Amino acid sequence: MKMLSLALAPLLFASPALHAAEAPATGPYGARIAKVLKATPLIDGHNDWPEALAEKAKNARWTMVLTRLDPATYHTDIARLHAGGVGGQFWSVWVSPDLPQVQQVKDTLDQIGLVHSLAARYPQHFQIARTAADMRAAHRAGRIGSLIGVEGGGQIDGSLAVLRAYRRLGASYLTLTHSRTIGWADSATDNPQHDGLTPFGEAVVHELNRLGMLVDLSHVSEATMLDALRVTKAPVIFSHSNARALCDTPRNVSDAVLQQVATNGGVVMVNFAAQYVSEARRVWGADRSAEIARNNAPPFGGLHIGDPDGAARALAAWEAAHPEPKATIGQVADHIEHIVKVAGIDHVGIGSDFDGVGDLPEGLSGVETYPALLAELMRRGWSDVAIAKLAGENVLRVMAAAEKTAAAMKDEPEGSAVPPAAVTP
Repeated sequence: MKMLSLALAPLLFASPALHAAEAPATGPYGARIAKVLKATPLIDGHNDWPEALAEKAKNARWTMVLTRLDPATYHTDIARLHAGGVGGQFWSVWVSPDLPQVQQVKDTLDQIGLVHSLAARYPQHFQIARTAADMRAAHRAGRIGSLIGVEGGGQIDGSLAVLRAYRRLGASYLTLTHSRTIGWADSATDNPQHDGLTPFGEAVVHELNRLGMLVDLSHVSEATMLDALRVTKAPVIFSHSNARALCDTPRNVSDAVLQQVATNGGVVMVNFAAQYVSEARRVWGADRSAEIARNNAPPFGGLHIGDPDGAARALAAWEAAHPEPKATIGQVADHIEHIVKVAGIDHVGIGSDFDGVGDLPEGLSGVETYPALLAELMRRGWSDVAIAKLAGENVLRVMAAAEKTAAAMKDEPEGSAVPPAAVTP
């Protein structure tokens, strides 16, 4: 397939190759968006396509044609990436935090291999990138700069040597935790054990700085955020998080932390997951979970315990009486603007979480829809300079700063810290 020019991306929105429902509504802003994205790569901080392929396609993922995939199954394919004007992507190499950590390492290596295979199989579309300069070079060549993000500290199995190996394989960030608290860092969505980072957790941040890898604070508790911001020598990222002031989940970022991110020079890349965008959707999800437990919570609880069909009918009746609130593209823009209000225009980006979430906001159904979000912001009065910062310039600046920090630390020895549980008596 002939390589598609990003500058021509708006022309693809009306292409019969895309379903009408997939075509982003850019209104009168298409030419402005094309001009911005020709000069600046649109870089998404977090996409779980590798894991989605592993889960859904199994072993076929290594050989299947990835040009066009069923949009009901995947948020991502090559044609839609180009249609969305994507110039760079941090591919998440997530594995379940519930696995034994040594298994997490094995599965992480598998996921990293899949990202490299994308570039090997489709070199006209993807180019592996490790640095800000690599990203700009890929963009100039009309390719999607492909970076790797390791989404969970458990995936290093308490070993800085494993972390270094990931870096050698091209990993550009480590998310300090995923959904579970680990031996050296508290998660936002699990019971805290450490009040943030342990000394080994601080050593992980230091080693990330030394390696030139980004410290990613999505998924971590606020105490972990604050500890990492205190320790780091380089700007941090939140690869896929929103403003807690607008949706009060600990997965989002409070105004107090946003202010520290501004001081640190970091960037918060806004997530599209409906439960982190809409407060009403977040509360509805909690109420639905409570209703499920109310109806059937084996082995002893539930009004319909032992009767799964009855429990399903009861849940269907509840859902009919309590329709799911929908998140909107406007609410995503609200999160972006709140982060700008608190932290400043230099500290916001895009981190969709495509192929890693279920419910998405109306108008943001897949990777082809980024221009619709940019158009919404232009409609609100955003300048081309501001759009360019959101799209990619901010995260490119953070990457360059992390590289500069690593250069300043090049004479330091490799980190040798180990978590207390790993110390041999």
